[in-house]
Amino acid sequence: MEATDLNSLKIEVKKKMEAAVEFGRKELSGVRTGRATTNMLDTVHVDAYGSLLPLNQVAQLSIPEPTMIMAQPFDASLMKAVEKGIQMANLGLNPTNDGKTIRIPIPSLTDERRKELSRLVHKYAEDGRNAVRNVRREANDRIKKFLKDHAISEDDERIALADVQKATDAHVALIDELQKKKDHELLGK
Repeated sequence: MEATDLNSLKIEVKKKMEAAVEFGRKELSGVRTGRATTNMLDTVHVDAYGSLLPLNQVAQLSIPEPTMIMAQPFDASLMKAVEKGIQMANLGLNPTNDGKTIRIPIPSLTDERRKELSRLVHKYAEDGRNAVRNVRREANDRIKKFLKDHAISEDDERIALADVQKATDAHVALIDELQKKKDHELLGK
C-alpha cells in the first residue's frame, strides 16, 4: 500500500524502519557469544512428521548453566531428528543424547573466532542501516513527487524531509547500539 499523504507516509516510514531494526536485532541475536542462549538455535529446523519444523516447536529448550543448552523433545521418537537438526545447522555445536534430553554444550570462543563473529556483527548491522537508508530514500522520493504533483507546499516538503531524516538518524542509532552491545558481549570492549 502506498501512502497518499504526508501523515500516512510518516506512519509507513516509521513501521518500515522499525521492521528493519527488528530484523537486525533478530540477526544479531543469532550470533553466538560464549554464553548460551536459546536464540542461537533459531535457525535449527527438525525433520518431523514429514516437514521441517523449527526446533522450538518440537522441543522444550532450557539453559541449566551458562555454557549448556538442553533440548527436551515433546515426542521421544524425535530424539534423533532433533540431534541431527542441530548438527546440520552448521553452528559448530555437538549435541549429546542421553535418551531423555539432548545436551548442547557451548564451546568457548577463540580470539580468532570472536573477531570473525565481530565482523559478522558489523555486516548485519550495516545491512540494517542500509535497509533504514533505503526506506529514507523511498520516502524522500515520494515526498518530492508530492511536491511535483502540487500535493504539498515547499515548506511541507522541507519539514517532511527533515522528519524523515530524524527518523532515519534515530533508527540508525538503535542499530549502532545493538552492534555495540553485541561487540561488547563478543570482545569484552
